[in-house]
Amino acid sequence: MRVEHHWWNGDVRLQRRDVYVRTDGSTWEVEAQLGGPEGKSKVQQCPGRASAMILADAWRGPRWRWREL
Repeated sequence: MRVEHHWWNGDVRLQRRDVYVRTDGSTWEVEAQLGGPEGKSKVQQCPGRASAMILADAWRGPRWRWREL
């Protein structure tokens, strides 16, 4: 899977959040991480790019100032 998009909320402490959109060309997935690579994560499969982007937007939400990496 290749990372198409990666957003980070800018927090380096326990509230760090990352959202990834990945694809292998035919399948798409969105991963939300809490607490960095060692923290918790949730992965959701999506039927296409549009639905993956909608889910990623929903999981980011308006609370943080997200940066795309």
